[in-house]
This record gives sequence, C-alpha cells and structure tokens, in this order.
Amino acid sequence: MGTAAGAGALRLPGLHGYAVEFSPYCPGRVACAAAQYYGMAGCGTLAVLGQNEAGIVLLRSFDWNDGLFDVTWSENNENVLITCSGDGSLQIWDMAKSKGPLQVYKEHTLEAYSVDWSQTRGEQLVVSGSWDQTAKLWDPAVGKSLCTFKGHEGVIYSTIWSPHIPGCFASASGDQTLRIWDVKTPGVKLVIPAHQAEVLSCDWCKYDENLLVTGAVDCSLKGWDLRNIRQPVFVLLGHTYAIRRVKFSPFHATILASCSYDFTVRFWDFSKPNPLLETVEHHTEFTCGLDLSLHNRGQVVDCAWDELVKIYTPSCLAVPV
Repeated sequence: MGTAAGAGALRLPGLHGYAVEFSPYCPGRVACAAAQYYGMAGCGTLAVLGQNEAGIVLLRSFDWNDGLFDVTWSENNENVLITCSGDGSLQIWDMAKSKGPLQVYKEHTLEAYSVDWSQTRGEQLVVSGSWDQTAKLWDPAVGKSLCTFKGHEGVIYSTIWSPHIPGCFASASGDQTLRIWDVKTPGVKLVIPAHQAEVLSCDWCKYDENLLVTGAVDCSLKGWDLRNIRQPVFVLLGHTYAIRRVKFSPFHATILASCSYDFTVRFWDFSKPNPLLETVEHHTEFTCGLDLSLHNRGQVVDCAWDELVKIYTPSCLAVPV
C-alpha cells in the first residue's frame, strides 16, 4: 500500500470530484466533472486540466447551476465535451468558446448520472443514464433524444458503450442488475442479476467483446461473460466500502482498476491466483472518478471528494526499463 509514484495533483477548491476522463485526442489532457457540497446542493463545474513540467494545470473551467456527475469527450471534435447534472440535463461544451454550454438537453426527470460518447467509428451517438430509471440515446446534432430505454427498476448509475459492437451499450443499476441494450431494438437484450446489492459501475473489456465487469455496494467486482451469465467468470474482493467506478486497462487484457468509498484505488489482474496487484491510498474522501490513459501506457487519473484530481502511474503498471 501507499501513494503512487510520479503523481501530480491539482486541488479544485470547494468542488468535489465525481468523474474524470482522459481526452482521446490530447495526451495528458483530462476533464473532471465536479459538484459543490458533495453534489447535494449548489452548482457544478467542468474543469479541463493539462500537464506540463510543473505538474497539473487548469486549462478551462465551465460552471453549471447544478452539480455535474459525469463527463465524456467527443469522439469527433477534440474541443467538445458533454456533461450531465443533478437537474436531469445534459450539457454540450466547446473548449474553443469562451462561454457555454453550446446546447442543453433536458429530458430526464431526475438526476442524470452517467453519459458516454460512442467510440465506434461511423456513429456519433451518446447514451445517458438517470435516476429516473431510464437510459436515453442522443445524436449531439439533434435537439432531442432519439430513443428512451426502459426496464430498470432502480436508479441507473452507469451507461457504457461497447467498444466492439456498434449500437450496443451496458447499464448498471440500483436494481442489482447489469443490462445489455441494442439501439436497433427497443427492449433489453440481456438482464444479468449481477449482485445482491446496488451496482454502481460497469465497463467493457477492450480485448473481449463478451466480457464486462461490474462494481457494487457489496464491495465486490465481478466479471461477466455474455455467453454464459449464470456465474461470474471472476470475483475480486478487497475493497471495504462500495465500489464507485471500475475501468478495464486499454493495454492489458486482464488488468482493471477500481475506486471506492474506502478512499482507495485498486489495481487487479483477474488472471492471477492473487489478483490484487496494488492498492493506492492517496485520497482522504470518497474516490469517485477513475480513468486509464489511451496515450500514456500505465497513466491513471482519479478524483475524489477531497477536492483533488491526481494523475500518476502506479508501480504495477509502470513499463519495465
């Protein structure tokens, strides 16, 4: 255990971090969605951060009149981002513009908690998930949602596009299920009773189109093979409070990372008999946001309710010299 080497940190005073995401275009550039008063009251801020020799610097910030809970970068414009907020709306921002947002989409009737831009070439689709128990499909060029997906019986915490299958996304919910959807069909494709607790996060493996991971309030991570959902293909135990976010590595087929309300970030290799590779303890509050860089092998960004965003390379992901 310990803090990670090579860490840079930036404090966002008065803001509690909910989500972070590396830019798909600019190495080291990060977006952070944050909220005042732990997201329970007050405003929100989208902070765009960069790195230089001195550490992490604030490049741009945009304010919204409610807490921001998630952020996703455009896949076709390096300056465009989408956030989602406590008032149920999605906001489109352009870093090249002095003020924003460019557009606001207000359809969800409760908190919009998750937003993700499709990484599949040829599609410019965004999916959002809400506490109103629905997921919505958006084309950023169209002023209203294209489709609403109903079926969850609890809050939706996470919506993530498949990096492999066009038009396919997963959702994780307080109803204890992981669900798989296809935008071409209105009903749910697959319902996986993933945990006996609220499921707060899910992610797709970058190397296997049938493999997903879920993280839940029961402190466990579970791997799911969509071809046989009766039993998880792996279970990872070690966190001591709810797992808030989970991410597969873009460079290692069997490595993933998770962050938790136990203040830690943990790195795992589910192919090993002892899967826990490393525990990073460098936050003093709930750790909510987590991402792994596509550009810089082994680089990680996280954020927490202690107002800190940290970019670092854990020793277990450091490339051997």
